[in-house]
Amino acid sequence: MRIVLVGPPGAGKGTQAAYLAKNLSIPHISTGDLFRANISQGTDLGNQAKGYMDAGNLVPDEVTIAMALDRMGQPDAANGFLLDGFPRNVSQAEALDKALTAEGLHLDAVLDLEVDEDEVVKRIAGRRICRNDSSHVFHVTYSPPKEQGVCDECGGELYQRDDDSEKTVRTRLEVYHTQTEPIIDHYREQGLVVTISALGKVAEVTKRAMAALEEGGRAA
Repeated sequence: MRIVLVGPPGAGKGTQAAYLAKNLSIPHISTGDLFRANISQGTDLGNQAKGYMDAGNLVPDEVTIAMALDRMGQPDAANGFLLDGFPRNVSQAEALDKALTAEGLHLDAVLDLEVDEDEVVKRIAGRRICRNDSSHVFHVTYSPPKEQGVCDECGGELYQRDDDSEKTVRTRLEVYHTQTEPIIDHYREQGLVVTISALGKVAEVTKRAMAALEEGGRAA
């Protein structure tokens, strides 16, 4: 299957993408991973992206699109892929449509993870990270530490990242609504959108998503 995964920040896209890709035996293609891989490998596209990023500028759509298309053309993606973080806007979605059509391919589904704004703020703003080890993550409501402000694993101080503040989260949501959410309507016109609730335990959401993909989407 060829799937695009969309949803607001805090919807759990990265987590669900990993589980779904494993269950469907297709590669999880994340924009963040693409950038890191191309930059670390010193590819032409990576060098272009790094130049924009070092200058404090956004990486142009054409560079992001070229990276994504290059990754989708690799052997492990021959039978499908799951895109996470791409396309990020309608122009990228149109470019993806054009590229797939040129190869005689098409998307099978666009999985829309739905979660209300207040829940997103609660999820992200409640995160606390250990200063000693960023892999130690807690949540003031869902997975609180035994002692407030102290990491259970190593005793390090827990803190809230600047980009996890409520103000920043609401700004990120506004960017999502303005730039990314319109791609849902773009794909809905093609009959590809499958919407599920992203509330509940990870396994429950994955099961819900797998069922929705089996029932919806377009036959390959």
